[in-house]
Amino acid sequence: MGNINCNEPFIKAQHITKSYHGKKALENISFNLSSGQILGLLGHNGAGKSTLIKTLLGMHSCAGELSIFNLSPEKHREKIVENLAYISDVAMLPDWMTVNQLMAYTAGVHYRFERQKMQQYLVQTKINLNSKIKTLSKGMKVQLHLALVMATNVNVLILDEPTLGLDLMYRSTFYRTLMAWFTEGERALIIASHEVNEIAHLLTDVLVLKNGQAVLQASLSSLATEFTILSVNEDNIVAAKELNPLTVNCQLGQYRLLFEGVDASRLTQLGDISQPSLADIFLAKQQEAAV
Repeated sequence: MGNINCNEPFIKAQHITKSYHGKKALENISFNLSSGQILGLLGHNGAGKSTLIKTLLGMHSCAGELSIFNLSPEKHREKIVENLAYISDVAMLPDWMTVNQLMAYTAGVHYRFERQKMQQYLVQTKINLNSKIKTLSKGMKVQLHLALVMATNVNVLILDEPTLGLDLMYRSTFYRTLMAWFTEGERALIIASHEVNEIAHLLTDVLVLKNGQAVLQASLSSLATEFTILSVNEDNIVAAKELNPLTVNCQLGQYRLLFEGVDASRLTQLGDISQPSLADIFLAKQQEAAV
């Protein structure tokens, strides 16, 4: 496909809507993804994460405007996947191949694949090049898939619950390797997950879906000014509730309220303020959307 223009967004999505049997699986989703961005696509099962990913991969048609590298995913899928890759929690590698055969095959079909680079990645694992893929553990298969993708030097990588079912050691290694690769070039990531705490520290942006709709869309840096936790005692709880918190939790007589868009100076008159975690905000927006 040639060189990608890194001065404009890799992905441009405007008013993406997808319906199944009259029910909207995605409704009016808009976002851009540019080099240097790591977008967390968050939501519970059935929120629309997988539908959006399949749409980006050209597996679904949709209403609205969608382009990846200025191409249509539906019409130009073969060109797009030269520079875009996908990893899910489901093993998608050919089980009957050995690791060496997989590398030889990929070298034949992907012009950007660097076999030497993949071998360098695999040296850091316990994966034997002569092993059949079906004999590898789930953790090893995920490491193998990541090494394969990183050696193709794509610009955009979409990850759908990539560490589901892996132990903490594999998860930690996976994300550390991924971030080292990310910083090497003009790259962007989409990480879909319901494990908010696990990926929060990696993200530059977040898109939270609930029933196919965006209930939160923001840069991580803007969340710090938009959301605030207020801790108050019984004396000030009535006044605090009058400022319309998103959520109220009580433990041992101490109330913890999460606010969106309320001036911190108003809150400090009532109690102590602090910064909520992304998981706090995620849960609050899910509850709000359920009301």
